Amino acid sequence: MVNSLNNVNSIGYWLKSNLTPEASDNFLNDSILNIRYPVYLVDYQGGPAAVNSGTAVINPVALEPGACPLLAYAPPLHPETLGDTVFKKAHNIRYAYVAGAMANGITSEKMVEEMGKAGMLGFFGAAGLSLPDIEAALDYLQQNMPGIPFGSNLIHNPNDPDQEAAVVDLYLRRKIRLISASAFLRLTLPLVYFRVKGIHLSPDGTIICPNRIIAKVSRVELARKFFAPPPEKLVNKLLELQKITPREADLARQIPIADDLTAEADSGGHTDNRPAMSLLPTMLSLRDKMMAKYNYQRPLCVGLGGGIATPASTSAAFAMGAAYVLTGTINQACVEAGISQTVRNMLAEARQADVTMAPAADMFEMGVKVQVLKRGTLFPQRAAKLYDLYSRYDCFENIPSKDRQVLTDKFFCSSFDDAWSQTRDFFLQRDPRQAQRAEKDSRHKMALVFRSYLGRSSGWAKTGDPARKIDYQIWCGPAIGAFNQWCADSFLAHPKNRKVVTVAMNLLLGAAVTTRTNWLRMQFDKVPPGIGTFSPLPLEKIRELING
Repeated sequence: MVNSLNNVNSIGYWLKSNLTPEASDNFLNDSILNIRYPVYLVDYQGGPAAVNSGTAVINPVALEPGACPLLAYAPPLHPETLGDTVFKKAHNIRYAYVAGAMANGITSEKMVEEMGKAGMLGFFGAAGLSLPDIEAALDYLQQNMPGIPFGSNLIHNPNDPDQEAAVVDLYLRRKIRLISASAFLRLTLPLVYFRVKGIHLSPDGTIICPNRIIAKVSRVELARKFFAPPPEKLVNKLLELQKITPREADLARQIPIADDLTAEADSGGHTDNRPAMSLLPTMLSLRDKMMAKYNYQRPLCVGLGGGIATPASTSAAFAMGAAYVLTGTINQACVEAGISQTVRNMLAEARQADVTMAPAADMFEMGVKVQVLKRGTLFPQRAAKLYDLYSRYDCFENIPSKDRQVLTDKFFCSSFDDAWSQTRDFFLQRDPRQAQRAEKDSRHKMALVFRSYLGRSSGWAKTGDPARKIDYQIWCGPAIGAFNQWCADSFLAHPKNRKVVTVAMNLLLGAAVTTRTNWLRMQFDKVPPGIGTFSPLPLEKIRELING
């Protein structure tokens, strides 16, 4: 037993309690896992030993009689304490954990409900759905989640701005107070309208913004716009249209478009494949500059999404300063996701390299891409082929006959005229201007038919159409491979056991365990390898650990 403070590994001493330190690796692991209590790593009977109780004295003048040198110390770390208190309080949630809004209702009503009831925040995946479908989902959520926070998605729609405006009108009419703004290339009039409408002063002079936005962006120049007050030009336009009052226009100059922003790293769906390690610090630096410039009443918060899939990545996000973490890809593999069981099974087999970029249906002509699963589907190759043909030819008839035959036989499973007839019927209901333009512009007609294939491919994946499995478009980032590797050989390896709250609580508890282990290692470099490795636990066990 070391009894001198000259021990280079000692940071202080530990006074005995009613528990005796134990030297086994299993006991050290259990002590770290017991996150409601501190971990003392002490020099006891000639070697390191762990204990969860006692009194530590850091940097003492002398070692008290009977005390043991303290090699390392980790305080309690409940999953509730991870993340930014401002963010959690603002949204009335227990955990700094958000389920992102995967389109076409993949982030389903049930998933949002489960997240909310567990003290987390879920966003319904409204993008790509019709207004009646969105409203039906809002009916369910508002009826089943009274007083429980939730949000819904607003996706930028440059090809159909009227649809974007109609969704905002629906949200305002239904008093949806929180939206996730995704895939925006610029700020739009409907987005600003949602944010500014209803802004007022409380009796004590505090600015009250009933409508809140959490933006999801990957570029600094766009993040700067979200963290700034609404553009004067758009505010004046709303005033001119009499959509807002002069008082609302005046108060709008004192608030940011978004109080919260998710730094979107290498995610599924729309993504710039940004590395989280460089993106998040850059966004945090921008936040600090914008707060210093505008001195908003409520501090701005930056979270991280894209790649959050394991306890280590969750811990790293919080260690870098993320106010919250946002998950998407791994939620799609959960039983509550609005996707077919076939897709869940495909995702459960995916590895990190089994993803690629493919042309996006909603921004096809602009060359925008989304990240998708490539294992088990030909969609990425076929989508790339469509964009290549669109780029090279001005109408379908000018495409070489061999390629046209492949498209009609393999892609459309019909003649081009029949494919156009179905596409035309869709756009006559959704956006008649597109159909009218296509009748005069052969290249635009070709683009709409190609976009129809891209759009329907995600629908086939959602319904699990067995005849079109080879064409499934499955939005997916490399996070799914990391998740599958982490939970291999555990109960979470099976898709039927992947429930969204169970997954979330494993990541949060695992992040607390990983963080406490790292704290110990930074103080005592002889912590054995493998200590603090967190494996998936059933939800009942997690609740027992965090609640006692």
